[in-house]
Amino acid sequence: MVTMPRVVIGAPASGHGKTTVATGLLAAFARRGLPVAPFKVGPDYIDPGYHALAAGRPGRNLDPVLVGEDLIGPLFAHGSQGASLAVIEGVMGLYDGRTGAGETGSTAQVAGLLEAPVILVVDAAAQGRSIAALVHGFRSFGSVRMAGVILNRVGSDRHEAILREACEEVGTPVLGALRRADAVAAPSRHLGLVPAAERRAEARESVDALAALIESSVDLAEVMAIARSAPPLDAEPWSPVAADPAPGRPVVALAGGPAFSFAYAETAELLTGAGASVVTVDPLRDEALPEGTRGLVVGGGFPEVYASELSANEPLRKSVAALAASGGSIAAECAGLLWLCHTLDGAPMCGVIDAEAAMTPTLTLGYRDAVALTDSPLAPAGTRVTGHEFHRTTVHPRSGLLLSPAGGAAWAWRGADPEGFATASIHASYLHLHWAGNPGFASRLVSAL
Repeated sequence: MVTMPRVVIGAPASGHGKTTVATGLLAAFARRGLPVAPFKVGPDYIDPGYHALAAGRPGRNLDPVLVGEDLIGPLFAHGSQGASLAVIEGVMGLYDGRTGAGETGSTAQVAGLLEAPVILVVDAAAQGRSIAALVHGFRSFGSVRMAGVILNRVGSDRHEAILREACEEVGTPVLGALRRADAVAAPSRHLGLVPAAERRAEARESVDALAALIESSVDLAEVMAIARSAPPLDAEPWSPVAADPAPGRPVVALAGGPAFSFAYAETAELLTGAGASVVTVDPLRDEALPEGTRGLVVGGGFPEVYASELSANEPLRKSVAALAASGGSIAAECAGLLWLCHTLDGAPMCGVIDAEAAMTPTLTLGYRDAVALTDSPLAPAGTRVTGHEFHRTTVHPRSGLLLSPAGGAAWAWRGADPEGFATASIHASYLHLHWAGNPGFASRLVSAL
């Protein structure tokens, strides 16, 4: 049983201020010496980076679509070990989930699975008494326990009084009211907020400002009381340790740094649990793979922003190409796929994959139910997964079906041509995968080294 105090931060829709409030709460409680565990609903990689900066421990994702609803409790129990409070930031609107799948993947579903109370963040900039109808509707729809409201972008004392009175009419306590504060704004780019890893000093200042804002505007004692009202959760902590770890501790390099900041914390844990010695490599700084590297895992990020710097690191590009030529195992997704191509927007990359990558104005976004078409370091052909696409780039050709007989396409899913590149030692695709939902990936990759 898990007795962790916990609270979910939801909103009527995207843009109401969930990240502001969740990050600020984490930072404010952490400044008081309280160990806090941060979580994010859904496949988002960027918000957990700010959560981690605020909490001083990894931000983790809870996504029932990618890992299955049965793993949400165990992953929460694992990620909250050693903490005294867990703050779970929602995704989109409270009841928005996977398109066409009802509540699946929504903040409300995760709140229900965790039996956690919800605090609704509402952008009140253009609202008065009508906020009562909105709050009442969200509290009445569905089965989540909405414990209170935090008002965002409040214009004045008079405005705040009107909003508080309206919420009181429908029996919903107001836990805080935030005024507009430019000091806490984070810059955005083509895929959302600029990751904290790319602006560490400025992000630290933003998080500190958020802590001060929340401390001055929100009743932290009441938030903690709400979190403590969550009942015991019947869940055992998830374990990343494989049943039969590979001997010898083979070295697996894990790409990180500003260009490759998208990664689930469980990936490194699963690789370690499978018997690997995991060493981080920063392709913007390091000129060689770690000594003894036999495997390489490259997650998502923004290589298109750093194309010239990645291209200029010719020694590392040659090191990656040499690893591939020697039969070392390589698994790359999205940004990693681009880095392995011959070029990215004309700049030379690693040349492991016979393809060219380029930026486009089109956003590709959504969950994909896929089947593996070719045996690879991650999975045998026929393996079924659910992953997530999120990019504004393209790769030509789209898949390894146009390559030699030694390789093939990585995945196929309904409504699209085969995608990605796979051989016996290389797997590269746009599909983001949460390895906790597919623990065999890490074991298969490490055991082949």
